[in-house]
Amino acid sequence: MADVLAELAGAVADLVDERGLSVAAAESVTAGRVATALAAAPSSAAWFRGSLVAYHSEVKFSLLEVPEGPVITGDTARRMATRVRSLLGADVAVSSTGAGGPDAEESQPPGTVFLAVATADGCSVRRHHFTGEPPDVVEQAAAEALRELRDVLRAGAAGGPP
Repeated sequence: MADVLAELAGAVADLVDERGLSVAAAESVTAGRVATALAAAPSSAAWFRGSLVAYHSEVKFSLLEVPEGPVITGDTARRMATRVRSLLGADVAVSSTGAGGPDAEESQPPGTVFLAVATADGCSVRRHHFTGEPPDVVEQAAAEALRELRDVLRAGAAGGPP
């Protein structure tokens, strides 16, 4: 899976480098795995603004201004992405929140993950269900987050200041 993450992060690097864009991340269920892949990509110092790992709900509430309540939702993923984009001054931001397992959380089955990508043009949110043990869910979610980020960049919907 590390090769997949490196390949996806490399594709993101090529796209943002060619367009002169910057990237940020806000992670919960992926616990920094997306940021690790992005930071290891070519020329990341030029375009990767940073990441906030908001694993605990209280961090989401206080730093990312997620409204108190359930945090394994599409609305939370959207708020995390839009807020970290603004906080770190990035052109595009990706976020993750979910139930990594092995147990259900907030009535969401294990493996339920919400991913969001925010740009100046708006924010896309997708719900996924991944299978396996918690480390497998984390890796699958991180790969899908990078894939969705790459796809938004390929579509050209990322320009403009935060």
